[in-house]
Amino acid sequence: MTVKIGLIGCGGMGRAHIDRIVNELSGAEIVAAADVNLEAAQAVADSVGGDAKAYGTGAELIADPNVDAVLIATFGSVHTPDVIGAIEAGKYVLVEKPLATTAEDCQAIMEAEVRGGKKLVTVGFMRRFDKAYNEIKALVDGGEYGPVLMVHNRHRNPSVPESYTSRMLIDDTAIHEIDTMRWMTGEEIVKVRTDSVRKSTRAHAKLEEPIVLVFYTESGIRIDDEVNVNLEYGYSIECEVVMENAAARLGDQEGIYVRDVHGDRNRMCQDHNDRFHGAFNAEVQSWINAVAEDTHTGSSSWDGYAATAVVDAALASQEQGGTEVEVELIEKPDFYA
Repeated sequence: MTVKIGLIGCGGMGRAHIDRIVNELSGAEIVAAADVNLEAAQAVADSVGGDAKAYGTGAELIADPNVDAVLIATFGSVHTPDVIGAIEAGKYVLVEKPLATTAEDCQAIMEAEVRGGKKLVTVGFMRRFDKAYNEIKALVDGGEYGPVLMVHNRHRNPSVPESYTSRMLIDDTAIHEIDTMRWMTGEEIVKVRTDSVRKSTRAHAKLEEPIVLVFYTESGIRIDDEVNVNLEYGYSIECEVVMENAAARLGDQEGIYVRDVHGDRNRMCQDHNDRFHGAFNAEVQSWINAVAEDTHTGSSSWDGYAATAVVDAALASQEQGGTEVEVELIEKPDFYA
């Protein structure tokens, strides 16, 4: 079976997914594209050839009987109607993070999915498909080195545009660590604190960064996350998991080191598409395969909801000057057990 995919959102992330589906992955084709900018949708449709159609709304694309599954790469604030629309149409959907920008919208999505009686939603938390993260998770799950005590994370970018806000440090950037830590530890995050530090002179006037987030899980694991988005030297993701009898950390960048008379160095990645290219490919290929087999893969709507609930608590802490805030979670539906 060739899965016929419709793309909603033809910006940079959407085009990156088109490129991987057309040129690197197997088992799928792009049959439709939608964007509020119809010209952008038409450009994507033209680029993939065939009889691909262009639409001005996600609703039109979802209603197309030729579309088997939907890939959503629009802004998080507009995800909810299209995700629910895909659920009600009985179509599998891969939606880029966040699932939605409020816990209430995430709950509405879960309610629609539960009503339909079938897991159709995968949230694009691609780090779950990263080779190095999976190797660390295997150590954690294996228990050879004892339970996890603490985790140290760093999320660094070379720069961000003027449109990037202080809120986005949490709901656009740190949300990746939030999901990864839930997945890796197998526990919900129950408390969070957002600490401000000395402002970088490279940050634009309205951006207060870096920040450090401190999370606590159900069993008391302490997790910290440095979010530093104007560090100039490159895109760098670091994670060290400290267990009772060992510590495991991500290798640097996925590249090689060269040692010569000039020193010890490696190539720095410059953005998330560079660093997580393999993880993105594995995520989307896994989704395509699952759709072809009529089954669910990857993170669920509950995972999207839980991550957004932690984001809400972290934003509240940020607004309150760094007070510790408890994460408010509804009872997990049996549907997502």
